[in-house]
Amino acid sequence: MNTVVHKADSRGLANHGWLKSRHTFSFAGYYNPERVHFGALRVLNDDQVAGGQGFGTHPHDNMEIISIPLQGDLEHKDSTGRNEVIKQGDVQIMSAGTGISHSEFNHNRDKDVHFLQIWVFPKERDIEPVYGQKTFLPEDRINKWQTVVSPTDKSALWINQDSTFSLANLEEGTELEYEVKQPGNGVYFFVLNGEVEAAGEKLDSRDAVGVSEVDSFKVKAGSKAEVLAIEVPMEF
Repeated sequence: MNTVVHKADSRGLANHGWLKSRHTFSFAGYYNPERVHFGALRVLNDDQVAGGQGFGTHPHDNMEIISIPLQGDLEHKDSTGRNEVIKQGDVQIMSAGTGISHSEFNHNRDKDVHFLQIWVFPKERDIEPVYGQKTFLPEDRINKWQTVVSPTDKSALWINQDSTFSLANLEEGTELEYEVKQPGNGVYFFVLNGEVEAAGEKLDSRDAVGVSEVDSFKVKAGSKAEVLAIEVPMEF
């Protein structure tokens, strides 16, 4: 088993006033040659956007883009004419494929929106763009894994990659096993909040461990905790 630990305070920081963003991997003005990607996982940005503010229309292509609101509501508009509000509890994915333009704004003017934006390299290039959005109930992930993104699980959002995203809300003392879905994949395990031991590493809120060359590993909550497991091919 190989592991790489990324502590919360080691991430890149961008503070634009209206936007505060922590970058796990090299992004925009933050560059760390040792943290460009973890397998097919290219971007994990922890974004906080002020009320009424956001990202103007900009293009993407050949990237799987996943947005997970943690607090507040995110408004999405894109070049297909789609206009959606992504709320806490929702997950959104865009398979950008041949190209799509979109904007993301805080839907509310009186409070911040806090969300994760995650990019994964695609399995197939230049597909027709695909959009997906779904609400996932928190009670369905208490002390168990809830699959929210998968290429094969019909209850989850489809992704153009052999990649699986799983969420779990753990009570103190709970131990789970994570079993790798695809041989050769690695898992980037990210603590949303709480204290967790994963693959033998003690982690606090926003800490992470990347685990590879393993079929499964243990996760144990030292306190009440919320966690995200992102499984991706290590070679692609």
